[in-house]
Amino acid sequence: MALLENIALTSEDEIYFLGDLIDRGPQSAQVVNFVKDNNYPCLLGNHEQMLLNILTSQERSSATMQAWLYSGGQATVASYKSATIPQEHLEWFKNLPVFLDLGDVWLAHAGVDPRKSVEEQTAEELCWIRDDFHSLEAPYFTDKMIIVGHTITFTIPGVAPGQLAQGQGWVDIDTGAYHPRSGWLTGLDVANKVVYQANVFNRNFRSLPLEEAVAIIDPTEIRGSRRHKQRA
Repeated sequence: MALLENIALTSEDEIYFLGDLIDRGPQSAQVVNFVKDNNYPCLLGNHEQMLLNILTSQERSSATMQAWLYSGGQATVASYKSATIPQEHLEWFKNLPVFLDLGDVWLAHAGVDPRKSVEEQTAEELCWIRDDFHSLEAPYFTDKMIIVGHTITFTIPGVAPGQLAQGQGWVDIDTGAYHPRSGWLTGLDVANKVVYQANVFNRNFRSLPLEEAVAIIDPTEIRGSRRHKQRA
């Protein structure tokens, strides 16, 4: 909320969320209500997908449940004071898109599988992919920029806490707001190439040109490290 409060939004502005509204702090229920009640376009994140898979019996094993709870699910459950996630929220999650095509910009939670066409992309890939996308040597689209989240940027080689990561035809804006090494929640004004950031720990706010906020990624370093083996 603090991020939006510090941006001089107008009635002409369009706000999009990249998913993972849950499992990232003690106010998941409030965040979902805020986005849902304001009818903001939002993507399905891998954490919403995990929750839906568990509740629809696709992955209802003890190990899967424990993995979700460990990855932030416990805080999500606690944010719903009744300890029950409302059916209307679950239905809303089920209807979230896995990508949005905005013309010269494409939004995906995690990225795209570079080995597949747009039509062949699956929800699993769009919500979970990491290294195979970040190590692109040429843009997946020659005429689009793909804006993603999912992977905390400072876990990518060469990126400092708070920086965005920019590769071949993509920008990752997940700066790890919940993580003690960062705390920065990031919004990107795509049209004007301006980055807005609010720190959830010290309440600082800053805005800066996109070119000053990003670290340019070397895809060979990512292929060499293969660092993202975790699921969440």
